[in-house]
Amino acid sequence: MYISLSDRREKDTDDQALRAERDGVRATRVSATVVGLGVVSMLTDISSESVAAILPLYLTGALGLSTIAFGFVDGLYQGVSAIVRIAGGYASDRGDRPKWVAFAGYGLSAAARVFLLFASGLGAIVGIVTADRIGKGIRTAPRDALITASSRPEDLGRSFGVHRMLDTVGAAIGPLLAFLILFLIPDGYHTVFVVSLACALVGVAVLGLVIPDKRPRAERSTSGTARPRFAWRDLSNPRLRRVLLVAGLLGLLTIGDGFVYLVLQSRSAFAAAWFPLLYVGTNIAFLALAVPFGRLSDRIGRARMFVIGHLALLGTYVAAALPVAGLPLTVLCLLLLGAFYAATDGILAALAAESTPEGSRASGIAAAQTVVALSRLVASTGFGVLWFALGRTPAMIVAAVALAVVIPLVAVLLRGFRTSPRITA
Repeated sequence: MYISLSDRREKDTDDQALRAERDGVRATRVSATVVGLGVVSMLTDISSESVAAILPLYLTGALGLSTIAFGFVDGLYQGVSAIVRIAGGYASDRGDRPKWVAFAGYGLSAAARVFLLFASGLGAIVGIVTADRIGKGIRTAPRDALITASSRPEDLGRSFGVHRMLDTVGAAIGPLLAFLILFLIPDGYHTVFVVSLACALVGVAVLGLVIPDKRPRAERSTSGTARPRFAWRDLSNPRLRRVLLVAGLLGLLTIGDGFVYLVLQSRSAFAAAWFPLLYVGTNIAFLALAVPFGRLSDRIGRARMFVIGHLALLGTYVAAALPVAGLPLTVLCLLLLGAFYAATDGILAALAAESTPEGSRASGIAAAQTVVALSRLVASTGFGVLWFALGRTPAMIVAAVALAVVIPLVAVLLRGFRTSPRITA
């Protein structure tokens, strides 16, 4: 039967539209699931960061607790999630239900926001922060496994970049929203808590009602390929061991952002006046660079981008240690720090994901995140001691020198990661 050229073109167009509708990942490069998870993270970060921005003021001012008590709470905020990350990843891989494991984590954090409305002492605050951070530890690896399962391997860096971009939008909006509320209502801490709870609940609802229930192992099985299952031995393969070693080495030299901001505060009137909003500047830089760096990592290799990111961190330390004050130095430090996070945060999850068989992918991601969380907790504590013993500038110089020594070693350890492996069960 004769088919005209115009009919053939129309048919080809229809076929392409059907393929695009059937395969959102291929058509858009970043799937709707990844964008949806980014929206969930954005809402959750608005919730968590609005509280984190006022927590020092609330604990030391409204509740009258000491700065030592706040330091203890802040330590919990940084490190508690590490103890359950592996458990969250294991549950996701074992049950092949990453969405619902992540849902449990998001739900626990949202529930903690309810009790924040009634907390009036250190014990209650400690319990709430612990529950919130445990929820974060449970949800992170399953969420990243969902991102991986919803992305083509060659677009994985872009997908994590888009997700982290939306996540960072929430991290920037949260503190701005909190400070706006306190500006309009000077003692409006509970108003911030109510808004935080509302955002958390909306995020949980979006995850439960909108995000599809992907089952990576089951989907692989129905496609006619072997069905990979979780095995602890998958976490001991040489490639993942190198990722964990690198994450630990660099994590030990990644001091808390607060220390960088304190150095800037001591030298710059701008930094002192706007100290509560300094990390918003870092998040804006992160927001601007997350997607471009994700795309670049897909081209040049995620391991190479990971190393470049730590060169930006080294630049932050050097700039902070310089005997120079003023707005340009402050902006430079925030830009470099944002570039560091944009080049490493999602990239590490991608490196762990592509270094682990599919059946154990969430556990591999969780292992890397656990190593980072614990090593950074040690780094912040150690740097605090170093600051007390040597002073702020010598301590920053020591951290910069140590990082400069470790980066070339890391580059050697990650040699051979340029091409993603084809991992089977």
